[in-house]
Amino acid sequence: MAQLYYYYSAMNAGKSTSLLQSAYNYKERGMNITLFTAALDNRYGTGKIASRIGLESPANLFTPETDLFAVMRKECEHQKISCMFIDEAQFLTKQQVVQCLKIVDELKVPVLAYGLRTDFRGQTFEGSHYLLAWADKLSELKTVCHCGRKANFVARLDAKGNPISEGDQVDVGGNEKYVSLCRKHFTEKVPLDYHSNQ
Repeated sequence: MAQLYYYYSAMNAGKSTSLLQSAYNYKERGMNITLFTAALDNRYGTGKIASRIGLESPANLFTPETDLFAVMRKECEHQKISCMFIDEAQFLTKQQVVQCLKIVDELKVPVLAYGLRTDFRGQTFEGSHYLLAWADKLSELKTVCHCGRKANFVARLDAKGNPISEGDQVDVGGNEKYVSLCRKHFTEKVPLDYHSNQ
């Protein structure tokens, strides 16, 4: 029975590595898969999923305008698709998460989505918000803060390496721009706004 899975974490927990390993397992058994990643994240080149440890694979790109259900329905007309993988799933829109549900329920294709839970202000992205609410299965991939505790927040750094709390929600970058922290160390640098509806 097909289901929608969301694998979430802070940065540097191995989301892309886990995705590529799972995709390899399907391909090794002769199964057809489809991979997607966000068009706006081109840190490792355009049209591919890459992990920090050197694994990579070609992938389709999605933008906020991409109709994932239409793309997958067309794919399924040509061949049996055993699984759909989505990297950087926090960048999905609410409508695209609905499309993922339709892929699972109507096309009977499992969808494995991998992404961040929150942004640098401790707020959910649109995609992660609805994946956390609607996915059939949730799984947290863990990484650690510099203190050794579980890191579940991502802080954005300025040019001097200091955490900041202002700016656009999306600013693609790696270790030069972001650091994963436990809640204690995150809130010491970036106080959570408990009264915000944003």
